[in-house]
Amino acid sequence: MSEKTKQPVLSKMTPRELAQIIVGREELFILDVRNEAEFNDWKIEGENIDGINIPYFELLDGIDPVLTRIPDNKRVLVVCAKEGSSVFIGERLAGAGRENVFYLEGGMKLWSEHLESVKIGDLQSGGEIYQFVRIGKGCLSYMIVSEGEAAVIDAVRMIRPYLDFAQARGVRIRHVLDTHLHADHISGGRELAQAAGAAYWLPPKDAEEVMYPYRQLVENKVIRIGNGKTAVHPMYTPGHTIGSTSFLVDGQYLLTGDILFVASIGRPDLAGKAEDWVDDLRHSLYERYGSLPEQLIVLPAHFGRMSEMDKEGKVWERLGDLFRRNPGLNMTDEDEFRKTVTRHLPPQPNAYQEIRQTNMGKIRPDEEERREMEIGPNRCAVHDK
Repeated sequence: MSEKTKQPVLSKMTPRELAQIIVGREELFILDVRNEAEFNDWKIEGENIDGINIPYFELLDGIDPVLTRIPDNKRVLVVCAKEGSSVFIGERLAGAGRENVFYLEGGMKLWSEHLESVKIGDLQSGGEIYQFVRIGKGCLSYMIVSEGEAAVIDAVRMIRPYLDFAQARGVRIRHVLDTHLHADHISGGRELAQAAGAAYWLPPKDAEEVMYPYRQLVENKVIRIGNGKTAVHPMYTPGHTIGSTSFLVDGQYLLTGDILFVASIGRPDLAGKAEDWVDDLRHSLYERYGSLPEQLIVLPAHFGRMSEMDKEGKVWERLGDLFRRNPGLNMTDEDEFRKTVTRHLPPQPNAYQEIRQTNMGKIRPDEEERREMEIGPNRCAVHDK
């Protein structure tokens, strides 16, 4: 068969390759063949990402209806929940003569689990801080490295990337910290601490029902790494949960957990305590954060839109700029603030009660059950504008 008559073939696109396309603002057309409800709830997004949703069962009798809706001049990625349906439809597209057709390896399940590490910057004490972006779910975690030691904050349940990252840099993970008891995703903090032989820290006010030992994260109890050179200062900032704790790192960075994001603020209702915690939330945002230096770099635990990510794939913003632009930090009327954070909230995260119980150690779902519990976007914010 000559080169001119060679049949186009279906190719695989890994989650890492997709992440690089999104961060690089490259063009891509997505044919999502999941059902409409799943697509509307959670989809792949990006600055130059375009696409359509046509459920798999509508294409079983033939793909002719979709051929005219797919551009000829772009890479086409077929996406489904686990992979199988996208391979089937992708092969049909290639068989119809379409070139540059890919399927997403592992589907949305594997996409949800991919972590991309990116360096945020250097520390004045001589160390470095890295952000781990779970791009498919909007989760952000961190590793602070100093003098051969490391601390990890808000680790997700896929702990292997942290262990591999530390090993590749010849550093030992000494401390693992959670800013709060998470409700939108399963924490990997305790498991990572066990695997690395590290101390696991959790705010005690969030840990009254946990079924395992931990060290108490309390204000003024400084955690040090790198022979004491790099200091992590816990700062009590309740509101998203009653125990929510932020971290001041090296006088440069403010890790805000789920209290403050780049484009939004944290919601107070995931433990059923919205009315009780709204005043705490406002005080943490307006008083505690408002008293801090404007030049601090805010590093949140989640993001809601790809527009919150810069061109290097990092999610961050200066605190002073957030006080000028973030809608949640610009509600001078306290009644307006109360109504916004208690009444006008997005749907709660999928299986959030079961996720909280898992993070407390009360239930122990297997790996597949954990995956199913986490399916969908994060919904920790009051709004994402």
